Amino acid sequence: MPERAGQIADFIKRAGWSDAGRVLLAGDASARKYHRLTNMITGQTAVLMDAPPAKGETTEPFLRVAEQLLQRGLSAPKIIAQDQSLGLILLEDLGDDLFCVVCEKDPKAESLLYESAVDVLAELGTPAHPVDLPPYTPDIYLDEARLVTQWYLPAARAGTVIPEQLQAQFDSLILAACTAVSPVDPVFVLRDYHAENLLWLPDRSGLKRVGLLDFQDALAGHPAYDLVSLLEDARRDTTAELRDRMLKRYLQATGLDHQPFLQAFATLGAQRNLKIIGIFTRLCIRDQKPDYVDLIPRVWDHLMRDLSHPALSDLKQWVAQNIPPPGSQVRGNIRGAA
Repeated sequence: MPERAGQIADFIKRAGWSDAGRVLLAGDASARKYHRLTNMITGQTAVLMDAPPAKGETTEPFLRVAEQLLQRGLSAPKIIAQDQSLGLILLEDLGDDLFCVVCEKDPKAESLLYESAVDVLAELGTPAHPVDLPPYTPDIYLDEARLVTQWYLPAARAGTVIPEQLQAQFDSLILAACTAVSPVDPVFVLRDYHAENLLWLPDRSGLKRVGLLDFQDALAGHPAYDLVSLLEDARRDTTAELRDRMLKRYLQATGLDHQPFLQAFATLGAQRNLKIIGIFTRLCIRDQKPDYVDLIPRVWDHLMRDLSHPALSDLKQWVAQNIPPPGSQVRGNIRGAA
């Protein structure tokens, strides 16, 4: 038996689930994998997170953030057993009703689900709660946004490396834009809050109806960030009507000043979408996951909408002059670079 398989089998046995059947649920953009365990006698289920330390994974952030979310009365999965040294966690199984799946099966449910997700963000965005998380700084925003110039731009232009002067201009524009929207009171930011990471739990009540996944990278930052993640989904189309209505709902629930918030929404949306374009390119080239390339045009459309905000006119001009849109030729270049 390979070493990792033996470690997993021993962990499951120590957790009291040795008689359970195991089925691979999913992997994600990282090296983590998830398995569903089913007790063959009782039918009870649990989810095994396999985050191998040998591949650079760690479970400590997930455990720490999960505890904070549970303390706030939200539906993060409860921890059944864990071994940080092995990178293994046995989690409460929140089911399979991802928002994206429920909305596809029943489009009329979309409004209720998104309203519920926005209400969770309004709770997380309450600065009265202490946030025990590292800060989401302008330097982090810059490092993330640079992924578009490090991965997408060279691949899109068939290997052309961005000149240092242009990179410096880009860096200056990103830093200025993100610094301008630094929050006075940083709040809980999950960073990957979208329809494939949210589960619908209709048997629960209130905010607990929204099950939370993939939150281990949470930081203390601007409340607009997760709303951008939800409404400018890289994997699922959202209408202008839905986006506008959810923005209004959030602003009404939090009482935040509209104009500064909308500037932050556009700025952090642009930063996030630049980052995602770079990440999806890297996933294709470095990690041999070419399907992500097909998602880039949707993210590009989000980026163009964000850059239309007057506060981002200089960044918009720089992007227009230096970053080619993801047409068929560009997407072909990215796949060719892999």
